[in-house]
Amino acid sequence: MTKLKAESGNRVLLDADTSVPVVILKSNHHSSLCIARSLGRLGVDVYNIDSDPLAPSFYSRYSKGKFILDIDMTSSEDMVHYLLDVAQKIGTRSILIPTYDEGAIFLTDHAEELGEWYIFPHLSPQLVRALTSKKEMYLLAKKHAIPTPETYFPQSKDDLEKFLEYATFPILLKGIYGNKLGLRTGKKMVIATTREDLVDLYDQMEDPSNPNLMLQEYIPGGDDSVWMFNGYFNERSECLFAITGRKIRQAPPYAGVSSLAICSRNDTIIETTTSLMQSLGYRGILDIGYRYDQRDEKYKVLDINPRIGCSFRLFVGDNGSDVACAEYLDLTGQKVPPTNMIEGRKWLVEDLDLVSSIRYWLDKKMTFRQWVRSYRGVQETVWFAKDDPLPFFIMCANFPRNVIGRKIRTCPSS
Repeated sequence: MTKLKAESGNRVLLDADTSVPVVILKSNHHSSLCIARSLGRLGVDVYNIDSDPLAPSFYSRYSKGKFILDIDMTSSEDMVHYLLDVAQKIGTRSILIPTYDEGAIFLTDHAEELGEWYIFPHLSPQLVRALTSKKEMYLLAKKHAIPTPETYFPQSKDDLEKFLEYATFPILLKGIYGNKLGLRTGKKMVIATTREDLVDLYDQMEDPSNPNLMLQEYIPGGDDSVWMFNGYFNERSECLFAITGRKIRQAPPYAGVSSLAICSRNDTIIETTTSLMQSLGYRGILDIGYRYDQRDEKYKVLDINPRIGCSFRLFVGDNGSDVACAEYLDLTGQKVPPTNMIEGRKWLVEDLDLVSSIRYWLDKKMTFRQWVRSYRGVQETVWFAKDDPLPFFIMCANFPRNVIGRKIRTCPSS
């Protein structure tokens, strides 16, 4: 049985077999650094793949090696060959962890070819595609009677005009495939407050030859009405790890990824999510977002991500485990020890939250005193770590390029 103990303020798995390496597919955002630290501290060899030679994950003491590849511009066939070449250079079978939606789809499409050299949860390509498409996810939620915001999927400008006949503002304009829209426009989601605003944004963001925009009901409430679930499901779709939390601030403000968040238990969300995933036969890491609607007192699903999320290190149990640890143990045939949520645990993305806080302050949503007080109880920051300081300084050097250049908008959800 796996033993746990505290060491230098962290919990480590003493008797776990950590001989199986891990390869992270796409390492250009903070989740990959968090994976490297989480598993690297256990003694796992972690390798990173990304196109950016300045990716902070490459400079972590817990990164065993780096491989540079322009993932977005590489065909699926060439990606398979590249990954097989990486595996042979490592010299042993490794766990493969994609950090983006297209990577999760790629993995299911090429599971047979990659299976000899890589270990990963096996899911049907149809299910993964349904969860990564917000349109298919919406229909899936409706089918399983899961509350979700009302959404419209225009296929043309004429469809938009029909929608405007009965539209109630504000309206969220989002990408059915968020990463695709982010790469094309630099935005995954915007809020339209007037008819004219919606038409202008639609014209700017839509590709008429390949429609990818959806119009979603805006649920009133602050950032703290957005709830998150992080969990891990084994091959029998049993939930071995589940922790919930809510956002305090987002980046970009009001409609983005978590920049400051807190753990808070929500049994309704846990029960809803585990029941849905069992009915779908889901396996692996899951990152899912809900918003609480005060009007009907329901938690409504916003996103279902069949992969690890940006904010997974918010969800750390009292034994130090997270979804990356749970997946590692399960895929290597080891027992996943039970863990309890740390109520009130706070987690911070330093650069994103600094930029977002300025906007909240300018919008008079937060005073300076409230901003300072919001950092009380932060137990983990993304970039700075005493045992691994170099990525923090790399982030600082990259700050103008990443934040002012608005790379934050292409970060995966959570």
